[in-house]
Amino acid sequence: MKFNKNKRMFLAMYTAMMSAVMLTGFASSTEAQEQSAVESEASTEPSDQEETLDDTQSAGNVGTDWCVSKEVIDVQSGMIENVKIAAAEAKIAYEAKLEEERRAAEEAERIAREKAEAEAEAAAAAQAEAEAAQQAEKELLASLIFCEAGNQPYEGQVAVGAVVMNRIKSSSYPDTMEEVIYQSGQFSPAMSGWLDRVRANQGYTEAAMQAAEDALAGSNPIGDCLYFSVGGYGTRIGDHLFH
Repeated sequence: MKFNKNKRMFLAMYTAMMSAVMLTGFASSTEAQEQSAVESEASTEPSDQEETLDDTQSAGNVGTDWCVSKEVIDVQSGMIENVKIAAAEAKIAYEAKLEEERRAAEEAERIAREKAEAEAEAAAAAQAEAEAAQQAEKELLASLIFCEAGNQPYEGQVAVGAVVMNRIKSSSYPDTMEEVIYQSGQFSPAMSGWLDRVRANQGYTEAAMQAAEDALAGSNPIGDCLYFSVGGYGTRIGDHLFH
């Protein structure tokens, strides 16, 4: 009976001990599981955070990349616009230069044309003046020939003109026809006024004009003779003696 009682006590104590052990193990197991869960959560949370951080960083990187790309596009667009502006300005400057050169060429052409026209007008005026002077000389000489030898043979008329030309060339007489013919005491028609009347009215003959032209051209049948007269000595041509 005592053995059975002790046995029951032993079984009760063993059961209590086992229960305590089991409770302790369960508690330990639960605590371990909780600790493991905590650690698992702890280990998981950083991953989630890291994933979230990665997502955020990725999103940030995308935003940053977009901002950088936009800035690059803006810079490129600005550069292209600047190039367009520079090209437009260069074109305007080039066209302005061409226009300036065109106007300068036109101005130079106008000046050259006006200069040429002025020179041509001056030359024409000088030519006309020279021709007028030559015509006046011919008319003056023809008038003197008519007055002095209008009734003489043609050679005698040319000879009178040659005397006038010889005097112009001589250092003893003036060097212009006007001065030679109107020199005091030389030709009586010039002193009497008859020469002026014939000259004013162009009263000379065609033969006298032709003789004047020939004498002016160098025709000379009397050599170096400076005088002529009705009497005296010299080379006779018609009624005149040339010496």
